[in-house]
Amino acid sequence: MKPYVLEFREIDKTKQMVVGGKGMNLGECSRIDGILVPEGFCVTTEAFKRVIAENDELHQLLDQLAVQKVDDRKRISEISRKIRELIEGIEIDKGIEEDIDRCLLTFGFEHAYAVRSSATAEDLPFASFAGQQDTYLNIKGKVGILQHISKCWASLFTDRAVIYRMQNGFDHRKVYLSVVIQRMMFPQASGILFTADPVTSNRKVLSIDASFGLGEALVSGLVSADNYKVREGRIVEKQISTKKLAIYARKEGGTVEKEIEPGQQILSTLSDEQVLELERIGRKLEAYFGSPQDIEWCLVDDTFYIVQSRPITTLYPIPEANDQENHVYVSVGHQQMMTDSMKPLGLSFWLLTTPAPMRKAGGRLFVDVTHMLASPDSRKMLLDAMGQHDPLMKDALMTIMEREDFIKSSPDDNKVPSTSKSNKGISPSGFKAQIENDPTIVSDLIKSSQTSIEELKQNIKTKLGSDLFDFILEDIQILKKILFDPQSSAVFMAAIDASLWINEKMNKWLGEKNAADTLSQSVPNNITSEMGLALLDVADVIRPYPEVIDYLQNVKDDNFLDKLVKFDGGQQIQDAIFDYLSKYGMRCPGEIDITKTRWSEKPTTLVPVILSNIKNFEPNASNRKFEQGRQEALKKNKSY
Repeated sequence: MKPYVLEFREIDKTKQMVVGGKGMNLGECSRIDGILVPEGFCVTTEAFKRVIAENDELHQLLDQLAVQKVDDRKRISEISRKIRELIEGIEIDKGIEEDIDRCLLTFGFEHAYAVRSSATAEDLPFASFAGQQDTYLNIKGKVGILQHISKCWASLFTDRAVIYRMQNGFDHRKVYLSVVIQRMMFPQASGILFTADPVTSNRKVLSIDASFGLGEALVSGLVSADNYKVREGRIVEKQISTKKLAIYARKEGGTVEKEIEPGQQILSTLSDEQVLELERIGRKLEAYFGSPQDIEWCLVDDTFYIVQSRPITTLYPIPEANDQENHVYVSVGHQQMMTDSMKPLGLSFWLLTTPAPMRKAGGRLFVDVTHMLASPDSRKMLLDAMGQHDPLMKDALMTIMEREDFIKSSPDDNKVPSTSKSNKGISPSGFKAQIENDPTIVSDLIKSSQTSIEELKQNIKTKLGSDLFDFILEDIQILKKILFDPQSSAVFMAAIDASLWINEKMNKWLGEKNAADTLSQSVPNNITSEMGLALLDVADVIRPYPEVIDYLQNVKDDNFLDKLVKFDGGQQIQDAIFDYLSKYGMRCPGEIDITKTRWSEKPTTLVPVILSNIKNFEPNASNRKFEQGRQEALKKNKSY
């Protein structure tokens, strides 16, 4: 028979589904040398399951709750209230009561206990259910404890707990509740310890909140706590608040608010020695659990006890490293003007195609630039490059470099390796010389790329199932060769270098900034500007047909293209849009993530832009804009 009760000493990380997150963590904490945990036990989820198993009325209410929408708060509240009342009224099974009796006899019936909820969906690394269920302090006697166990079970269905589960996709029937029965402590002070600063997310800084009496006053926001920031054995910041109230346990049971003596209100809750002792405890718990921790503690007779430790779920994750050294990571997405997180498939595909050593964190990709910042030469190259395309990133890196103790300087001046040579042994500078003498290189590269894409389209059509995945993996190797062909890299680097040279010299000689922007207007094969101009041409095709314009203003279905043919001019318009999508339909915002919906998959995305073009531009605007840009570029060129 599965146990209805487990003592803390019997609990480890394998028991989460039996004792919930809080119970599991208390069991683990009690196993750590040097960590004191008030003794206690857990009434397991098996007890909860047994209590609710045969209750048809409860299951009918759960069926009703399952079909509610988050917005229908009134109905959710009504059903939840009925469930709570029903659970509190269910008599606890005799077998469960006997197991609880046995533990209370072991720990002492005469003592007071904290009765705390511990849900199976609580204190997870990706979601925090802390505070969603109830806690009851200073409960005395078997009758009172049994009563409050039922209250804890019922608190699984408070309005806030039910709505939180809905918002986070948890099934009400698959979240069970254990109840922690823990020896009550009567502390002189209590508080919360974060092993990473919750404000700045600095994992090297530990933050402690402390106040007099029980920690409930602090958790509930009744009082302002003292706050201590600690870094590597040194208190770096201390804020002492005026603490007018505290919550204390009463001898007869329950708790009471008390005013603090005026002379004590502005005293520091903890001494410096106690603050540093808490830091040592916090780092030990963090090392044991392997992640930053949110820890509840209390101070009794100058001894610290831990009453909870859970992962901090609000910190932005950091890439995994094989050492304990400081690292600096640069976001790939931000360099691509994409701040959204990527889906796993998008991350996986990117990592399969890039030769750069990258790390994942928070659905984003990062490049570790620590080694580049450690060397003077490579540091200058990195900062110069960042300054050219992302000044904010450069400022951030400069701020890090000003912290001279953050990155260890390389003993040698490790220069960044030059671009690899091609199979023919021609260096990038050699390619630049070819470009100057052979302008067909660019058109040849474009033609080669188009040929490769057409071959891929034909070959991929014949693949299905696992063969398709094998084909994609093989083709990625070909894609990598195309993406990082030294000749292709030399072409765009020549353009970048030329633009930078022009901007630098024109600014130095004539005081004119960003001259290359004007000179590069209306150049051929600029795919970004060409697709914008092409959409103006699409608008011109639609412009003569007001009935189609009216139809497009109300489309929401991505099958709208099929219905165009019933309108006058519809076939011509459909052909124009399909032609545009055949050339540019693979594009979309944040397109470096291949899971992003493409224009060809959701053509309604383009409709507002097309309508805006019709409204704001005259016919033949694309040709005029292109020619206008070309003339401005020629005029600027002649002026030099």
